[in-house]
Amino acid sequence: MTAVAVKHDELKALGVQVLSVSTDSHFTHKIWQEEELSRMVDGGVPFPMLSDQGGRIGKVYGVYDEDAGVDIRGRFLIDPDGVIQAMEILTPPVGRNVSELIRQVQAFKHVRETGEATPSGWTPGKATLKPGPDLVGKVWKVWKPEKAF
Repeated sequence: MTAVAVKHDELKALGVQVLSVSTDSHFTHKIWQEEELSRMVDGGVPFPMLSDQGGRIGKVYGVYDEDAGVDIRGRFLIDPDGVIQAMEILTPPVGRNVSELIRQVQAFKHVRETGEATPSGWTPGKATLKPGPDLVGKVWKVWKPEKAF
């Protein structure tokens, strides 16, 4: 979460609204912000930390662990129309990659604005694909797996 906080301005510039949701109470969030997060990021996390006590939000997104009473860590990219475009669920010991989050946001934004497709490993400035009948069966002519890296 603090890595997202460090990149918050960059995410905002891309039009992203960041929300953090957990089953912790808003009192727990306040203490966590004051005692931990603000020591990792100057001023703490700059986005809302929402409380999902009871797991209602987590159940809707399929990340609520009923037995443990907690939301499993997940990341959801929701487009301006309210449609989930991407999600990533990881177990607590494995950290998320904020650079990949930003790359995906850039790719979804590019696709939405241009109608082009972004192949594996795409980053801004790299070649895209123009979907259509002329591309069917001929992707191999314009894109190679080496371009993903």
